[in-house]
Amino acid sequence: MYRCVACDRRYEERAGPWRCECGRPLDFDRDPLPARGPPETLDRDRGLWAFDSFLPVDCHVSLGEGWTPLVDAPDWECAFKLEYCFPTGSFKDRGAATTLSHAVELGVDHVVEDSSGNAGAAIATYAARAGVDADIYVPADAKANKIRPIERAGATVRRIEGDRQAVTDACIEAVEAGDGWYASHAYQPAFFAGTATFAFELCAQREWKDTSGWSAPDVVVTPLGHGTLFLGAYRGFRALDAAGWIDDLPRLYGVQAAGVAPIATARGGDSAENANTAADGIQITEPPRRGQILDAIETTGGDAIAVDAEETNATLDRLHRDGFYTEPTCAVAPAGLELLRERGEVDAGESVAVALTGTGLKK
Repeated sequence: MYRCVACDRRYEERAGPWRCECGRPLDFDRDPLPARGPPETLDRDRGLWAFDSFLPVDCHVSLGEGWTPLVDAPDWECAFKLEYCFPTGSFKDRGAATTLSHAVELGVDHVVEDSSGNAGAAIATYAARAGVDADIYVPADAKANKIRPIERAGATVRRIEGDRQAVTDACIEAVEAGDGWYASHAYQPAFFAGTATFAFELCAQREWKDTSGWSAPDVVVTPLGHGTLFLGAYRGFRALDAAGWIDDLPRLYGVQAAGVAPIATARGGDSAENANTAADGIQITEPPRRGQILDAIETTGGDAIAVDAEETNATLDRLHRDGFYTEPTCAVAPAGLELLRERGEVDAGESVAVALTGTGLKK
């Protein structure tokens, strides 16, 4: 049921371990593909589950998530996909729906997750919907308005002193002690199955707008921390390409917080000494799927770059003035697009989609 793309070990257990013996994250052994081309119509009332022919899990938990608006933004020379229009206010609901559905399939009654806020709120909320207990490990200094939704969903909040990695370490220690099933947005393959639906929706919405058939934009830009949306989008576009629904993959660009940008650094793109703490949702120094992120960049011809706090805050103000009410972390993506244009990596005539990932109500 699960395999490690790093060492090719396979695990037949229905629940499987939460990571490979080699320490790398696991993926599903098989990703389903539809037998036919794109349907003439899609049932949007089913939310992201309208794409169940691509999904390795069945729908057991849903709050109607999916089909976030794709809005033209001429002043930005792109289209924004409003991923903050979700039940808990962030794109993490995509992965929470599929992860908790997978947990229900496995008979899990207690999940644990580590999060700086958005993923924790999503897992806690969907666990509540599923009737599953949840413990969410968070930084001790996490913003109160990100913790309250977790508590109100009935989850137990575990506050951990130290940096973001200390939070993950404490959560993993609990998982290894048998204190719950790891519903991790960084490790759990079902989470990435959910975030892949970003790509499916985007291509469907583009087809509806120009009626020339399914296609991906030339460029897609997302914030990049663990790579939950970035990798999910890559897998979604790759699946669409394998199914013959689109002809080309878009170039994928991930935008990180300067000073906390391991992928951009690996690509030779970040030398900042001070951390961009304005983008608090992507303060990830050691993403477990680092190799997969770099492979996705290489395959699509994209890149990872970093933006500082000044650029993030200035872009956030501009987003709000233009009616896009996002949290600060979202602003790194359009800020990064401006930088990519300045560098000549994105041309004026190219079609560009940018993910705005979390609501301003959480800032």
